[in-house]
Amino acid sequence: MLDKFKAHIKENLPQLLHSKLLIACSGGLDSVLLAHLCKALHLDFALVHCNYKLRGEESEGDEQFVTTLAKSLAVPLYIKRFDTKIIQENASGSLQMIARDLRYTFFEELCTEYQFQFILTGHHANDSLETFLINFARGTGLEGLLGVPIINLNIIRPLLPFTRKELLSFANAHALSWREDSSNKSDKYKRNTIRNNIVPILEGLHPNFDTNFRQTLSHLNGSAKLLEDYALLLRNNLFIQRKGQIHIKIAELQKLMPLKDYLYLLFKPYQFTQWKDLEALLYAQSGKFITSKTHMLVKDRTTLILTKKEKKAPSDKHSIPAHISLLAYPIALVFESVDQIGKKSDNIAYLDKDLLKYPLVLRKWQKGDYFYPFGIKGSKKLSKYFKDEKMDVLEKEQQWLLCSGEDIVWVVGKRIDDRYKVKDTTTEILKVILN
Repeated sequence: MLDKFKAHIKENLPQLLHSKLLIACSGGLDSVLLAHLCKALHLDFALVHCNYKLRGEESEGDEQFVTTLAKSLAVPLYIKRFDTKIIQENASGSLQMIARDLRYTFFEELCTEYQFQFILTGHHANDSLETFLINFARGTGLEGLLGVPIINLNIIRPLLPFTRKELLSFANAHALSWREDSSNKSDKYKRNTIRNNIVPILEGLHPNFDTNFRQTLSHLNGSAKLLEDYALLLRNNLFIQRKGQIHIKIAELQKLMPLKDYLYLLFKPYQFTQWKDLEALLYAQSGKFITSKTHMLVKDRTTLILTKKEKKAPSDKHSIPAHISLLAYPIALVFESVDQIGKKSDNIAYLDKDLLKYPLVLRKWQKGDYFYPFGIKGSKKLSKYFKDEKMDVLEKEQQWLLCSGEDIVWVVGKRIDDRYKVKDTTTEILKVILN
């Protein structure tokens, strides 16, 4: 197995040969064997162990075992102890998910502090089989049947090509020792039920079950790659970049059949999961929208507009005192008093300062807003003005207004209010520049 492992690293994971590595070590067979194999290849690595203090003396024994292992391998060791049950009382999610979040947060902290390039875990082929069966039972698409990915950002799983039987055979042949987690024998968790009861039956159905399953995973991953390449081609044709947004013609999407499957393929990278809502958006009224964790998708007449969510949503109102000369957030505005009107552009407003009531207010538009557009007699609702300007839904949401009291004095970057224009009787001019 050592020769196979060495060939696998050289061919598929050559980045590990000259990188600083962090191996997650529980003390179990998988992670202990991974540490020994990496030592045999003279890789640069340290061990990290998390003690969740969930199994009493057994947890303490695991920690002591990994400490001894690190000394025998002459590699650094980092240990973190968690009061996991206490943490669970103040958090949501299962104990397993909380423990996972705790350890990966700790791993990333170590990577940042000590410049580890990759985190290695001991997942093997049986873990992919268990993940396959769990997702299959839940109901899933192709993505859920691909098993455990060998690379996920900076997390690498070098043992995925090998089965637990192969690991066990190598460990016994080399008289390696490891810790057995007693909770693995319990069928309390779905994964354990599959591991202890279902997998043995499947392995008994065909003498080459392990090999056949790995071939199946390889075929499925190949099909997934083909689909992703096709999706990229479709996005290049259908997704139009415009002003930091992506515009997609609804009529072009509606031609794709089966529609639901195409929508999944096209919008999966943007973390949309409610496919019925996404399909319904195609036929909804203009202005309707749906959101994912990272993006917003808005219907604007005949188009879907895809944008990233703002990391920090600006507040609705910002007060601007009289003495300010520069506003840096949420947009950059420069204020200065001038003697006369100079250069003109949409990004510059000249206002009669004597009419302004301080503090000025910078805010987003609201239903019912109106102003007196410069050069036009009478008032106009902002909604009508936006429509005349052919502004889409997102442009309306992103539009800022500079206000004096209840009056809108400038639709920022577009038009000032006629009531606040500079006249012959104006004694002081305020120049406002949108940078």
